[in-house]
Amino acid sequence: MNSLISKTRLIACAAVSAVLVVSASQPSAVLAQGAATQGDLAQAVGALRGISTLRADFVQTDRNGKRMGGVLTLKRPGRIRFQYEKGVPILVVSDGSALTFVDYSVRQVQRWPIKNSPLGALLDPNRDVMKYGRLVPVGNPNVVGIEVRDKGHPEYGIITLMFVRKGSAPGGLELSSWASLDSQNNRTVINLSNHRYGAAVPDNTFKFNDPRSATRR
Repeated sequence: MNSLISKTRLIACAAVSAVLVVSASQPSAVLAQGAATQGDLAQAVGALRGISTLRADFVQTDRNGKRMGGVLTLKRPGRIRFQYEKGVPILVVSDGSALTFVDYSVRQVQRWPIKNSPLGALLDPNRDVMKYGRLVPVGNPNVVGIEVRDKGHPEYGIITLMFVRKGSAPGGLELSSWASLDSQNNRTVINLSNHRYGAAVPDNTFKFNDPRSATRR
């Protein structure tokens, strides 16, 4: 069971790169960027809040270099689905309150509150990214990097979000990748591509077939 929980957290915290996402930054370097830094942080927060729905292709890379692809569907507030490529018997989905990991190969389901995952920065409407986020230097004026962590709750993990400046994206910034680090130091990187914004997404997209019974949740 412990190995299942570890595996669950690893994949779901990814839920999912530019390798520069995980470059460590020095606080002094961040502060040296001055007022423009705070403007970029506010713009990134606005870009996240400006997404109503999003579909994108994703490639997930875990700490061992294993890569899996699929399609991400996001609907704010709080809903996300990682539909993995054919042959991968797992699903990560959030219905707005809980994040669920489903492993159909062993008929296991694991759930925990959104806020207990690094993905809370993306999904939890109560997570104040302006309060817990900070800019990280990336050396590219067209890229904005935000690290989000709640120092009062290290068990929530850390997520580093990377945005590319793009006029057609909500708020002028497009979320291109992120790296998540859970409380067990399991690191996962997600790269996004082929973004599609604003399409109608029915709420039942964020339900799943429960392998433990014939009941659909």
